[in-house]
Amino acid sequence: MSKPLSNVKKISPQAILALKDALSVIFWKKEDLQDFVKLTISNNAIVGTINWNGTKREAVKELIERMTNRLDIYQDDLMSLFIGVTDFEDFRNLDFWDEDGTKKKNAREAVAGLRSYTKGYIQQTKEQEDAQKRKRETEKKIIASKSLNNELNELKRRFNLLATTTDLQKRGFELEKFLYDLFLLYELEPKGSFKNYGEQIDGAFTFQGNDYLLEAKWKRQVDRGDLASFCYKVETKFKTAVGLLVTIDGVTSEAISPDFKSIIIMDGFDLTTVLEGRVSLTDLLFRKRRKAIETGNIYLNFHQL
Repeated sequence: MSKPLSNVKKISPQAILALKDALSVIFWKKEDLQDFVKLTISNNAIVGTINWNGTKREAVKELIERMTNRLDIYQDDLMSLFIGVTDFEDFRNLDFWDEDGTKKKNAREAVAGLRSYTKGYIQQTKEQEDAQKRKRETEKKIIASKSLNNELNELKRRFNLLATTTDLQKRGFELEKFLYDLFLLYELEPKGSFKNYGEQIDGAFTFQGNDYLLEAKWKRQVDRGDLASFCYKVETKFKTAVGLLVTIDGVTSEAISPDFKSIIIMDGFDLTTVLEGRVSLTDLLFRKRRKAIETGNIYLNFHQL
């Protein structure tokens, strides 16, 4: 139900501009920003009508301007955004992307700037109590909707059991199944092992519009011959194909060559980092491929990124 315009509070232009600025920088990924907005406001259907294909600032500008143009409908939701952002204190989502610390610095400054313009709205006793309540509810929703802990813990248990298996052939088959379930958890449309013109392919998946072939190794460190063989499999497919080599034991010191440009490598340390929830599989893949494009290095583990 729309509110009578006479009941709509006047919101300062400075506060609106500060809200736009803060929303644009407190999250790095647009998907996380969308989730935050959906879980903060009641009329969250508006989120699906916003054009998210451009920059975050463009999407935030469209969202806030549509809400301010219909305060009779969205006043409470706008106030919820003010409260949710001014209460925002946990900037750990930026850690993985913040190589020089500027992203978290800008986010903290933007939130502080918003607080300075919203004292008249949310710093009264009742509004502070409401803000804390909304914050706790929002945190619970975000945790419930984003948490992968249970699934990751089960996969971690399976991985640890695999590590104790002495039957290397069986362990190799089970590793393929394990990776299939891991990629399925992150909605990467995995495909199990298959043969293609006599070649054995351990699996495939899709990430950010790119098709990846998968090779999984858990017998020894892979050498240059292993990498060359896998690169050949990848490069004889479509030009857009990419390869992910998962080698639990890593690679030999002489294996990497500048000639290998179609694959990236994940090792056991990377996999353990994902299973421990220190980084998501999708974020790790993104950073690995970007670093490979920027530096030509196809094998940088989590700490080196």
